[in-house]
Parts: sequence; C-alpha cells; structure tokens
Amino acid sequence: MRTQIDQWIAMYSPEVAAQLRAARAKLRAHFPRGFELVFDNYNALVFAMSPTEKSSDAFISVAAYPRWITLFFLHGAKLRDPKGLLEGNGKQVRSIRLETPASIGKPAIAALIAQAIRPHRRAFEAAPKLTTVIKSVVARHRPRRPASPTKRRK
Repeated sequence: MRTQIDQWIAMYSPEVAAQLRAARAKLRAHFPRGFELVFDNYNALVFAMSPTEKSSDAFISVAAYPRWITLFFLHGAKLRDPKGLLEGNGKQVRSIRLETPASIGKPAIAALIAQAIRPHRRAFEAAPKLTTVIKSVVARHRPRRPASPTKRRK
C-alpha cells in the first residue's frame, strides 16, 4: 500500500509532492487513532480522516491538485471562523488553500481543526491505532502536473 501511495504522490511535481507529504504528516499528527482514508479521484489525491472506515464518517481531508494543496472541512459551514479563513459557500463543505504545509500549524487553522475534531473525539478514542485504508482508485484522472505553457495556449 505504501508503495502505491508513494507512486500516486510521485505523479505530482516535486514541489507539490513535497507539500502533500508534509501536509499529510501534519494532519496525521492530530490523529493517533482512527482511519486515514485515501481516495485516488479523477480530480485530486485525497487523504481524509475518520474515526471509522466509512467514507461518510470522514470530516477533514487534504487534497492535492496540480498547483496546490487544499485542506477541506466536510462540515465547515458549521465551524466558527472568526478570521474568515474558510472558503466556499455551499451548504456543508469549506476549504483553505494552504500557502505551505506549515499553515496547518498556524493558530487560526489549528483552532479550526480542533473545532472540527471536537464532535468526533469519543469515536476517535474508541478507534484503533491510526490505519491507512485505500478507498477508491480511478483508472483515469486529470494530469497531476500543471500543463506546460505551450499546452495552455492551445
């Protein structure tokens, strides 16, 4: 499994791959127990945290796109965001495009993460040691690296 995840991450530019590894490690540090659910989707490679193996129980994730890493809060619309960091205006999901993986440790973002974890605390306490589970793998997906300037002009 580790090799497969490493292969997926290697599909990104070295800069984005390094940012994804660091952001994933910082997010995992918040979860000594539970499940890291991996989704190799059409648009992005996603690492979601959940107290169970069920995808529907995941509530926070990092997703890699060709040019950036995004931190998603699946119930972000319910979070108090006094600094106005959360982007999005749907009924449920909010996100933060990370400037750097270290952004996860900034007090305002760490406070949002702590707030998102709070309703799930007991479920995580009952969960096993953090385990990674690959949930979906697609046969085709968008390119993981930005298009070259010549390709974008066409």
